[in-house]
Amino acid sequence: MNHPIIIIGAGLSSYQLAREFRKLDQTTPLQIITADDGHFYSKPQLSNAFATKRSAETLVNANAATMAKQLNATITTQSKVTRIDPTEKKIFCGEHIYPYSKLVLACGAEVIKPPLVGSGVEAILSVNHIHDYAHFRESILEKRHIVIFGAGLIGCEFANDLIDAGFEVHVIAPANAPIDLLIPEQIGHLLQKALEQKGVHFHFGCLAHRVEKNKAQLSIELSNGETLTADCILSAIGLTPSLTLAKTAHIHTNRGIVVNHFLETNYADIYALGDCAEVEGQVLPFIIPLLMCGRALAHTLAGTRTAVHYPAAMPITVKTPAYPIVICLPPKNINGEWQTEIKENNARALFYDAEKNLRGFILTKEYVTERAHHLQQIPVEQHP
Repeated sequence: MNHPIIIIGAGLSSYQLAREFRKLDQTTPLQIITADDGHFYSKPQLSNAFATKRSAETLVNANAATMAKQLNATITTQSKVTRIDPTEKKIFCGEHIYPYSKLVLACGAEVIKPPLVGSGVEAILSVNHIHDYAHFRESILEKRHIVIFGAGLIGCEFANDLIDAGFEVHVIAPANAPIDLLIPEQIGHLLQKALEQKGVHFHFGCLAHRVEKNKAQLSIELSNGETLTADCILSAIGLTPSLTLAKTAHIHTNRGIVVNHFLETNYADIYALGDCAEVEGQVLPFIIPLLMCGRALAHTLAGTRTAVHYPAAMPITVKTPAYPIVICLPPKNINGEWQTEIKENNARALFYDAEKNLRGFILTKEYVTERAHHLQQIPVEQHP
């Protein structure tokens, strides 16, 4: 009997891989095992669905049964994988044992919990799954005051979405400007100004260190001595790759599950991709790298060992309608400098290498329309 290829996880990376694999191989047994219900949905939509009044149900594109039929796969839901035996090539879900021919870890990422004290800590919410979104949406019905921890990409997208939905929004972050890990501070301040004009309140240069529950409200003590009151707190301080399962199987991990450019771990026939994977030293939790990894690994699983090659340009669209931004970061370890132009709140930052080649850009507002033009200027070379 031929054992199936097993994919652990039913997120976008898992389903994308399965789709790509089925384009190449329609008959090899394929099994997806997930701890949730296996609904297929677009995770990036979770941070901008509230203002458009979209429920969790309307965000679901297909249920597990539909996906199983489309992929000619067995999808095992509500089954948490508790152990991997790489020697015997088996995985364990409690008492259930599943042998595999090849195994793919698509375990995703976990929410980073803020280090806080106080009686209100357990009431802090986060959104990393469609079920989280459903709970968050239900929790803030009939509420008004929302505090967001974190002013990164997701924090700002939620701030824009919630302010458009009519909430009062406060954002707390230790940085000096929004999205400080991806964009220059002066451009971050333009985003901040646009969101403030819509009513968002930012509290930069500080952290929350205590949350107390006071009847139906939460009291938040900040490191600068300020105190805020909220009906609900949403933590958006970041995600970290899910590593517990890999570690217990002695699969090498660092920031993520360590894989080479063939997405291979240190064990034969075990691979990783998506938010849990560290590919050649990089954790890239964005859509384009995920798609490229899925296509490459599909070929490998189908019998043609194929390395992943990222395109030289991988733009990221920030979902902040108040101040549209497209970010295309230069490749890692490229020497060069940013040249920034700001005109009437429109910002254009271009990154040139030592040979004066354009390698990255950040465009905002009206300059976002230049995206295709600048993409064409970036040399067509692949990495990592």
